[in-house]
Amino acid sequence: MIKKSDNPKHKQGFRAEQIIPVSFLLVILAGSLLLMLPYATVDGERTSFLTALFTSTTSVCVTGLVVVDTFAHWTLFGKIIILILIQLGGLGTVSVLSMIMLMLSRKFSLKERNLLQDAFNLDTRRGLFKFLKRVFRATAIIEGSGAVLYAVRFIPAKGVIKGIWYSVFHSVSAFCNAGIDILGPNSLINYNSDPFLMAVTMYLIIMGGIGFIVCFDVVDKLKEGRKKDFGVGKSLTRLSEHTKLVLFVTAFLIVGGTVFLFLAERKNTGTIGEMGLFDKWFNSLFQSVTFRTAGFATVPQENLTGISCVIGYFLMFVGGSPIGTAGGVKTVTIFIVLFNAIAFIRGRDETVIAKRRVSENMIRKAAAIVTISMFTAIIMTVLLMASEGLGIDNAAYEVVSALATVGLSRGITGTLTSTGRLIIILCMYLGRIGPISMAIFFTKKHVEANSIAYSEGHFFVG
Repeated sequence: MIKKSDNPKHKQGFRAEQIIPVSFLLVILAGSLLLMLPYATVDGERTSFLTALFTSTTSVCVTGLVVVDTFAHWTLFGKIIILILIQLGGLGTVSVLSMIMLMLSRKFSLKERNLLQDAFNLDTRRGLFKFLKRVFRATAIIEGSGAVLYAVRFIPAKGVIKGIWYSVFHSVSAFCNAGIDILGPNSLINYNSDPFLMAVTMYLIIMGGIGFIVCFDVVDKLKEGRKKDFGVGKSLTRLSEHTKLVLFVTAFLIVGGTVFLFLAERKNTGTIGEMGLFDKWFNSLFQSVTFRTAGFATVPQENLTGISCVIGYFLMFVGGSPIGTAGGVKTVTIFIVLFNAIAFIRGRDETVIAKRRVSENMIRKAAAIVTISMFTAIIMTVLLMASEGLGIDNAAYEVVSALATVGLSRGITGTLTSTGRLIIILCMYLGRIGPISMAIFFTKKHVEANSIAYSEGHFFVG
C-alpha cells in the first residue's frame, strides 16, 4: 500500500453535489405546505400532508404519478402552485435561482459558478451564463409555441380564458416531461383519435427530452450554414458527435418502440385493437414517445400486454438525453455502456463512437449510473411488492416509472398505502436527482477517496 499524500483539509459546508439534492428537497417541502393550504383544495375535499408531499414531489421531480385527480381535487390556486413546481423542477431549482440572481445583476462566486455547472452537468464553466440565458430563452420559445398550438384545440372547446390556461399548463407540463394534466382522470385517452393534439404533445416531449445542448447545436449549425450558403444536409453533417449520437439513438428508440408496440397491441381491444390502421400506428408512436419519461397516456396502461410492459421497462429506464428535462439513465449513457461491451468483445483497447474515443472516466461514470440505477429499481420493486402485495409486473412498472420520472401507471398509484406512497416518493426524488448523486451526497471529497494507491489484485470474472 503506497500513500500518495496526506489528506488535505477542507472547509466545512455543503458541496455542489450536496446543495442540488437539498435544494430540490426544500422546494418539495415548500410546495407541500402550500398545497396543504385551504385555498389549494376544492370545497368538500381534504389534503393530508402525505398527499400534498406526493403531489409536490411528482411536480418538482416532473414525474406525473398522482394519488388524487389533478383536475377535480385542486383549485385554480393549487393548480398554479403545481405548474410553478413543474417549471422549477423541469429547469432545475439551481438554474432558476441563478437566472433570478443574474437578472438582479448579482455577481457569482466561484463556488456558485461550480454549482451552476454541476446543475447542468456541463464539463466546462466557459460561456456558462450565456448558456443559462439560452436555456431560458429556448424554454420560453418552445413552451410558447406549444401553448399557441394547443390553443387551436382548447380555446374552441373551453373558451378563451380557460382555453389559454389549459394551453399554457399542458405546454409546460409536456415540455418539462411532467405528464400532469388538468383534463380529467383519463389523461389524453379522450383525445386518442386527435392526431393534431397528440402531435403537439409529442413535439414538446421530444424537444424537452433531447436536451438543450442538442437543440443549440442544431440551431447554430443551421445558422452557420445559411451564412456560408451551405445546404441543410451539409450543415447537419457538421453537428457535434454528441448531437449526432443523441439524434440517432432517439430516432432509433422511438421508431423501434413504435413498431414493437404496434405489433404487440394491434389486436388488443383494451388499447388500440378496435382503432383504424392510422390511429393504431399513431397511438403506438405516441406510446413510444411518452414511455421516454413523459407520462401522458392515450390508452389505458393497465390494459397493455406483457410484451408492451417489457418494452416500456426498457424505454422508461433509458429515458431522454443529457442536459434536458427528461429523466432516465439517458440515451448517451446506455450507448456508451453498450459500445464499451462491444469494444471489449472485439478485443479493442479503446471505446470509439463516431470516430471519437470515449474517455475512461466517462465509461466508469456511465457504468456506475446504469449499475446503481438498476440496483435501486430492483430494491424498490421488492419493497413495493412486499408492502402492497403487488405482482412483479405492476410493481416494476410503478417503480421504473417513478425512478425514470415518467409518470405512467397501471392504475395502482391511487390505491397505494402510506408505505407504498413513501416508497414511490423516494423513487421520484432519486429519479430526479439521480441515485448516483445521492450516493455522492454522503461521500467525502474525491481527493480524499483517492489519497491512497493500492497494489493490483488478482480477480476472476465471467
